[in-house]
Amino acid sequence: MDTVPYVDLKRFMGDWYVVANIPTFVEKDAYNPIERYKLNPDGTIATTFTFNKGGFDGPLKTFHPKGFVLDTTTNAHWGMQFLWPIKGDFRIIYLDEDYQTTVIGRAKRDYVWVMKRTPELSDAEFARIQAFIESVGYDADKLQRPPHETG
Repeated sequence: MDTVPYVDLKRFMGDWYVVANIPTFVEKDAYNPIERYKLNPDGTIATTFTFNKGGFDGPLKTFHPKGFVLDTTTNAHWGMQFLWPIKGDFRIIYLDEDYQTTVIGRAKRDYVWVMKRTPELSDAEFARIQAFIESVGYDADKLQRPPHETG
């Protein structure tokens, strides 16, 4: 699976709203899912993934995987470690030039995450992203849009 040619890690850090995904079992029934990245001095990426389980007022779930840049030429292929020693595949396969929208894929094409700096995703943008995801080998019919409270 091709990644983007280059990711400026400092620009990529910060909050990303998960606006569409093929969810893992942990993410099923997630509301307000947000992924936060912070670059550590050693080059690893401190990650905080939060969401409310089952509803906007559901219990807050928080996970702290650690990211490891596996391809330092592009910075677009990471290992994401939830449990030692396993590092999950994490590939930045789409990133707009303004660092406002990204798509994270996996070589297995089992899970995918569409993330934005804001929680809004128009139907037109969703359709474009769905077509892109299908073009790289995913079953786009499995793509879901987790709900976000806005305003």
